This record gives sequence, structure tokens and C-alpha cells, in this order.
Amino acid sequence: MPDLTGKLLLWPCQFLIYFMRTIEIIFWIFAAVIFYAYIGYGLLVMLMIWVKNHIGKSFPLPSADHFPELTLIIFAYNEASCIEEKIKNSLELVYPENKKQILVVTDGSTDGTPDIARKFEGIQVLHEPERKGKTAAMNHAMAFVHTEIVVFTDANTLLRSDALLQLVAPYADLRVGGVAGEKQVLADAQHVAGQGESLYWRYESWLKRNDGKLYTVVGAAGELYSIRTRLYEPLPEDTILDDFVLSLNIVRKGYRFAYAPEARSMEAPSESLAEEQKRKIRICAGGFQAMSRLLPLFNLFKYKLASFQYISHRVLRWALVPFILPVIFLLNIELMHAHISPVYNLTGYGQMLFYAIAWLGYGFALQGKKIKGIYPVYYFVFMNVAVYAGLWRWIKGKQEVKWEKAKRSHSWISAYMM
Repeated sequence: MPDLTGKLLLWPCQFLIYFMRTIEIIFWIFAAVIFYAYIGYGLLVMLMIWVKNHIGKSFPLPSADHFPELTLIIFAYNEASCIEEKIKNSLELVYPENKKQILVVTDGSTDGTPDIARKFEGIQVLHEPERKGKTAAMNHAMAFVHTEIVVFTDANTLLRSDALLQLVAPYADLRVGGVAGEKQVLADAQHVAGQGESLYWRYESWLKRNDGKLYTVVGAAGELYSIRTRLYEPLPEDTILDDFVLSLNIVRKGYRFAYAPEARSMEAPSESLAEEQKRKIRICAGGFQAMSRLLPLFNLFKYKLASFQYISHRVLRWALVPFILPVIFLLNIELMHAHISPVYNLTGYGQMLFYAIAWLGYGFALQGKKIKGIYPVYYFVFMNVAVYAGLWRWIKGKQEVKWEKAKRSHSWISAYMM
């Protein structure tokens, strides 16, 4: 009887020990996932590239003298303030004139954008009075494209003069189905929202550069990218992230999406934090929609390296890390209270400091101030919080494809083109 009583008393203690060990294991697994998603994956890809360059077979070098016929499609919805500058920039792009066509799509515009575009010779303008969204406009425009390559760009971005040359060179490799250009957000000290956006895109560009060297870019930016015209398939008109879904659909066909870092598009930053928040929430809602439509890419056995890159670069940051962050914080608090190890005091107070800095950065950002070392912390939290709002919009079906575009500053962007 005493032995049974002792065992009954030990069971709660043993359960508590196993419970805390389980919490520890989950904590470190979650910490590893966060580290891998933002740092570890990039380092692993660099190692894999090194191994590939020393052991594997490299991709063919891009051809500088390959000039396929191409159509440059400019999407413009109520862009009267910048369409003239955009068309002038497009006409000045270096490329054989007899192999370049320019198509401006202005569906739904009511501010005179089509009339401004029609003033230019050699420009074809497509306009439908009804606004159905960018994806519908893309499907509409592709019926008029008969060239080997089609290049997509937005009206509120300017391209470097040799962007088209850089963008078509990788097509010398027949395994390339599309090429993504590099997006640059040109932020100055007067645009606090743009500082975070610019920092994020520099990080993204670094990842894309390495993704392209390893195998394929996992998602092009709509500001500038191209595809082989024959690979285009009309997208559902309610597609939010048309550029992302279109580029990965091409990867699903067995092609790789190359990266041309010198094919640069330059865009002004969001006008304010509120505008940047609106844009981020839309992207997050589109991200969940895209993942639901790209389920086959989770098949590592079929898509191998492409699936590995897609899951590591995109899925973890969209669908896992934002929901892990609050959980790992709460687990850390529990581990601190259990006095298991001083390590958890260090990680716990570190997390508290991190979020305190983020809150401080938010306060400075509201005042239009950007403090080095503080604002990037705030922007990281800001991006992950936007995922929750984006997920809610996607679940409720409230993110329309005909969204209200974010306001951007255009008053000083031309200076960077000089």
C-alpha cells in the first residue's frame, strides 16, 4: 500500500517533468523554424550553390546577342500622373526597334490615362470601360500578343535603359520559361515607410539572386518580369497576386524562372505607413489565396528543388512564422517561470526587448522618424502582423482583386534615372 501511494504521488511530478520537456522541445523547434525561414535558408542556399559550382553542372551563360521579338505590356489604371513619363521611359529602352512592341492596357481608367497614351506614336492602347482588375486586363492583353517573349511592367515604375536586354538574355537557355527583374524601392530620408520597404526588397533581391543561381526564382515581382508567350495560360480573374501565381505556374510546367539582377525597375515608396499597411495586407491575402491554388508545388517528390525553394522561401514566412512568433513568446514565459535554465531568462528578456524596440519604432514611425537599428525591428513585426489581417480578408473573401492602389510618391524618383 505505501508503494502504491508513493507511485500515485510521483505521477503528477513525472507528468510535470515530461510536460516541461515537451515545451522545451517545441520551443527549440519553433526557434529553429524562425531562424531557418529568415537566415538559415539563405545560408543553406549559398552552401548549395558553392557545392553545385564545384561538383554539379552550371546553367549556360546568358547570351548577349540573342534578341527575340518581344511585347512590353504596361498596366495602367488611373495613372494620368505618371503614364507619360512611363511611356517615354519605355520608348527609350535599348532594344532593336523592329523587335519591340509596346502595349498599354488601361481597362477601367477614368482619369484620361488612355487619351494621354494615345498621343504617342508606335504605342498600341487597349481600353475597356469596365474595370475588372489587373488579372482580367492581363488576360485581355495577351490575346493581342504574338511575339516570342512578353514583358510585364507597371505604369508607376521606371526601368533602367538596358532592362530589356538584361531580361531576354537568359532565354538562351531553353529550360528558362520566364525571367524576373529586380525591384528597387527608392526611399530617401523623407519617406519613413519607404525605408522599411526598401530594406525588405534589398533582402528579397539577395534571396532571389541566390534562388536563381541554385535553380529557380519562386515568384516574380509584377513591376518587371517576362515569360515565353506560349507558356501563358489565362488566370482566374479573381487572382490577387497574378505575378506570383503566373510565374510559379510556369515552374510547375517544368521550366525554371531565371533572375536578371541588372534588369531593374525603380519604384517610389508608399506615401505613408497607412498606405504601406494597406499594400502589405493585400499581398498577404493574395499569398494565402496563391498557396491554396499552388498545392501541387508541395509535392517534393515531383518538383524536388523547386518545391524545396517554394516552401522554404515563401510558405514558411507566409503560413508558419507569423503564427509561431506569439506561441514561442508564451512558451518562453512559461519556461522562465519554471526556472529550468538561465538560458530561458536570456531568450525571454531578449524577446521582450525586441518587441519593446518594435513598439518604439512604431511610435517614431508615426512621427515620420526613422532610427537606425530600431525601424527594421518594427518593420519585421509590422510585416508579420499584416499576415493576420491578410488571412482574415482571404477567409472572409473581402480582399477584392479590384483593390484601391496604394499611394506612392513620384516627385523625386526621376532623379535616380539620371
